[in-house]
Amino acid sequence: MLLAVAAFLSACTGQSAEEQIYEHLEKAVTLEDAFREQQQPMVDLETEEQQLYEEIINLNMDQFDEIEEKSKQAASIVEKRREKLELEKESIDSAKEEFDEIEPLIEDLDEENAEAKEKAEQLVETMNARYDSYQDLYSAYDEALTLDAKLYEMMQNEDLKEEKLQEQIDKINQKYNEVIEQNETFNKHTEEYNALKKELYEAMELDVTYEQQEESSTSEE
Repeated sequence: MLLAVAAFLSACTGQSAEEQIYEHLEKAVTLEDAFREQQQPMVDLETEEQQLYEEIINLNMDQFDEIEEKSKQAASIVEKRREKLELEKESIDSAKEEFDEIEPLIEDLDEENAEAKEKAEQLVETMNARYDSYQDLYSAYDEALTLDAKLYEMMQNEDLKEEKLQEQIDKINQKYNEVIEQNETFNKHTEEYNALKKELYEAMELDVTYEQQEESSTSEE
């Protein structure tokens, strides 16, 4: 799930703490563009790899040359997925670094507006939880990719025992279940963050309009 985008409409010429906070928050959204841009390519690569996997397991050992070739193709897709994952992480890390710029500004909010300060502090807590949940999601997905790569390496061994293959598949399925759980947690924190950000803008009395929010989830193997 992605951060909601807001557009600020103001005739003010100076930059108040409220306006600076707004600018940092919306720049953080922009910095997550690269994260958003990886979503569909990731899904496409996962689908392509899954198709190869299905083809491989439907072959018999008399077709080992084909098994070996398709396993190499699938392994190369795993590496492409890892590249996309790293681009995602760089985007999330950059956005979080930008977001952190609002913390010293919270104390500069209008002293008479206790609600704005409270919402800003809640927003910081929620973004920190969201960021931490992404790190967990990233780690789980990265580990899943390592297991995938190992699977395709094993499939290139003509002497591979069926029980060893099944053991690796079980590990992969277990890890992708973890990915799904972590992704759900990340999406939940993103929903909370988007709602709180809107409440903060209202508390700071900023005149903003919102673009449609998009969602994206990491799909399972």
